[in-house]
Formats: sequence, structure tokens, C-alpha cells
Amino acid sequence: MSRLLSAFLAVVLLGFGGFLLLSAPQSVDVGQYEALTGDATKGELVFWAAGCASCHAAADAKGADELVLTGGQEFPSAFGTFMAPNISPDATQGIGGWTLVEFANAVTLGVGRAGEHLYPALPYNAYNKMLPQDVADLKAFMDGLPPSATPSQPHQVGFPFNIRRSLGIWKLLFENTDWVIAGDLTPEQTRGRYIAEALAHCGECHTPRNALGGLQRSAWLSGAPNPSGKGRIPNITPGKLTWSAAEVVEYLTSGFTPEFDSVGGHMAHVVENMAKLPASDRQAVAAYLQLVPAVN
Repeated sequence: MSRLLSAFLAVVLLGFGGFLLLSAPQSVDVGQYEALTGDATKGELVFWAAGCASCHAAADAKGADELVLTGGQEFPSAFGTFMAPNISPDATQGIGGWTLVEFANAVTLGVGRAGEHLYPALPYNAYNKMLPQDVADLKAFMDGLPPSATPSQPHQVGFPFNIRRSLGIWKLLFENTDWVIAGDLTPEQTRGRYIAEALAHCGECHTPRNALGGLQRSAWLSGAPNPSGKGRIPNITPGKLTWSAAEVVEYLTSGFTPEFDSVGGHMAHVVENMAKLPASDRQAVAAYLQLVPAVN
């Protein structure tokens, strides 16, 4: 009996040790960032393309208030309700004083300043494809935004999803730095892919997920249930979205569809963000969407 118990304990300890090893938070390559200087002007375009204000401004923020990243918006899901944190440059309640490496760890790897795993409500599984210079530019722009002293609210997530360390295993299973649309792309298509798959993280909403919340990349952009439980996020592959490239550009500029319907819901924020980008970027996104495999 004592031998069996000893063997059992050894297996448990080995398993726990393996769990700790596999789930350990990672860090970006410091060498990629230590020589970078951020450009706030370029960072503003990254900011709008990445949709930072859409999630981290107050829910009713308009105009200049959208640049106060006080947090507080609620994002319900099957795993609980995630609360957008304060990411303003406030030194106490926000991310003021963070180094570029700490910022890059959070944005591209989902690792907080204290070394904790962050929930993938932050779309780091898309941002992990961002260029280091874009990360530096984004931080430079955000460092100049108004600070907010509003404390971040805790996520409303129950057991077992509140075990942060388990997110390390989730990342091993579902993080992916590969492009979904590969091959020989034109410069315009490549730019559109970068915006759609990385910065604007279109797949985070428009792609279905499995039971553990991992993206089903084989059904890329084919639509998904709304995490709030209300309605469905549409299929935007050529199998359903039959708009011309010019019609896609118009929608991303004005919010009007070819049928003269107007954009609504969270997509209204996306259109507001896209409209702030150069017209060439919206054209690039339209060119990219025509490359996506059709799903009917």
C-alpha cells in the first residue's frame, strides 16, 4: 500500500510540475524592443485600427471622451463576464509607467505586468502578429492620452476559469502566430491581411469557436454566435458577403450597406475606427476579404 501511495504521489507531483512548466507565462524577445523609439503620430493609426477605444473607453463615451481609456465596459461570454480594465496612462490605476517590454508582453502575449496570464478577451491571439515597431508606436500614442484614476473592475469569472495559470495551457492549445490566409499576396492584400488578422482582429468576432473558446480557423470569418447570447455575428466570407470591393470600402467608410441599411451594435465602433484610417487601408481590407475561402 505504501508503495502504491508513494507512486501515486510521485505521479501527482510530476504532473503538477509539468503543468507549472507548460503553463508558465512567457516574455517577448527584449532585443526586438530595446532599440525602438515609438512615433505617436503613427501610433494613432495603430490605435484606431486596433480598436482600443472601442473596448476601453467608457460605454457611453463620445468624441474626445473616447480617448479616456478608463475601462469598465462589460463583455459577457460563456465563461463569465469580462471587464475592460483601465489602460489610461494613470500611474496608479492605469498603465502609466509601464515599460515598452511590459506593454508588448500584455498586448502580444497576454501577460500582465506582474507576470499573470491575461484573459483572451484581450485579443492578443491576433495582436501577436503585430510588428514590434507598431507596438512601440501604439504605446507612444497611448502614453499621451488623458489619465483616468478610475480603478479597474474585477472580472466576473467563476471556477475553474478564474485559475489564471490554466490560461497557459489554453495558449499552448490555441495561440497561433501563423497567418490564416497565406501564399503569394500583393502588397495591398498583405496590408489588408495585417489589418484584418492582426490589428483589427476581425476573426475574434466573426469566426466560430470550439467549446474551450479556441478559434476554428478552418471556418475563418464564417460567422459566430454573439457572446452576449443575442443574435449572431455574420459570415463575411465571399460565400455570404457578395459585395464588391467598392461596396465594402463604402461600408467601412460611412457605415451604409449597398441596401442602404446602416451599421449597428459594436460594428458601429469598428466602422468609426476604420473611417479614421487612410482610404488605402480600407481598400486593402476589401481586397483581403475577397481572398478568404467562401463558406456558405
